[in-house]
Amino acid sequence: MTQTYAPGTPNWVDLGSTDVAAAAQFYGGVFGWTLDDLGPDAGGYGIFRKDGKQVAGLGPATDPTRGTSWSTYFATDDVDDVASKVQASGGQVVLAPMDVMDQGRMAVFTDPGGVFFSAWQPGKHRGAELVNQPGSLTWNELATPDLDAGKTFYEQVFGLTTRDIGNEEMSYTLLEVEGRPVAGAMPAAEGMPTAWSVYFAVDDCDQVYAKALELGAQAVMPPQDSPPGRFAILVDPQGGAFAIIKNNPDFTV
Repeated sequence: MTQTYAPGTPNWVDLGSTDVAAAAQFYGGVFGWTLDDLGPDAGGYGIFRKDGKQVAGLGPATDPTRGTSWSTYFATDDVDDVASKVQASGGQVVLAPMDVMDQGRMAVFTDPGGVFFSAWQPGKHRGAELVNQPGSLTWNELATPDLDAGKTFYEQVFGLTTRDIGNEEMSYTLLEVEGRPVAGAMPAAEGMPTAWSVYFAVDDCDQVYAKALELGAQAVMPPQDSPPGRFAILVDPQGGAFAIIKNNPDFTV
């Protein structure tokens, strides 16, 4: 069955790395991914697969100010319309809408808080073929300098609705499509970067965390329990931050 994504849903993530070969080896060791090199016409871009299914992309880092970093893509039926709404809502167009061969059409933006994100209008490539399973994308989370402004922006650009589920200790907002949570947003903690974070599902958080450290990752947050599940945050050997989580099957919001 082909995975489909409603507009406004994160449908793809990819890693821009300063060392593509080393990144392929690292993530292959952590998640059991294999890499399909798409050849010279793709500019060094490749597709990570898990059990034969597309789970993420990998290519050379193209922005020296970002270094190695993961990017979150939102599904859209019209990336040019998204670009117009981004500008009208206080964001910036970093890479104007462009065709990616016959695979789809994409653009890169920053929101009013300076956080990078992308949009993907599917062609042959619909997005991730495996999600919410061990070794695949399971959540995307915005850390923003201004939560209220961020909520308004993504509502205006993608038509998302927002629902606050935080408490006195922590502000947290769900971004939803037709009442279904598709991403989260929270104020950036002091000293922490503002970014769209990617979470990958795992069977055993502690085991995968230890394996990542063994392969050269650095710890940002060691494994800890939370209502959604046991999670940890790491930085890969080239500096790309990512999170892992053993989802709690009984958690609902």
